[in-house]
Amino acid sequence: MFVYEFKVYPKPQQITAINEAIRTSQFVRNKVLRYWMDNRGIGQPEMFRYNTILRKEFKFVEQLNSHACQAAVERTLKAVNRFYENCKNQVKGKKGYPKFKKNTRSVEYKVSGWKLSENRKYINFIDQKGIGSLKLVGSRDL
Repeated sequence: MFVYEFKVYPKPQQITAINEAIRTSQFVRNKVLRYWMDNRGIGQPEMFRYNTILRKEFKFVEQLNSHACQAAVERTLKAVNRFYENCKNQVKGKKGYPKFKKNTRSVEYKVSGWKLSENRKYINFIDQKGIGSLKLVGSRDL
């Protein structure tokens, strides 16, 4: 998998929308982690079902792209599985119990929720958070 990094120079309202998307992703991750802590023994299907319940219950979660919410659940699932693996393999010291995140700085848009422009110089976020179009500044052509 190739990962290309580009700089963007957003407007103040776009910065606010990006921060809101990041906080929403963090909220979903923390709520799913709390659900796992309260209901030990649940697995991946229950966590994803709880994600759909959160989307119906909270309007701001519904505004975030569904794949971004699922990526937040996948991150929680990775942390839980890593904890179980460390316990099973009897790793010495702390086992890496999953923690709530308070300083998250990213949101993952994997498959949908964004689209490149025709000339591949702009990225347009098409979810309801209102990020809009951002110009990509970098040395590589897409």
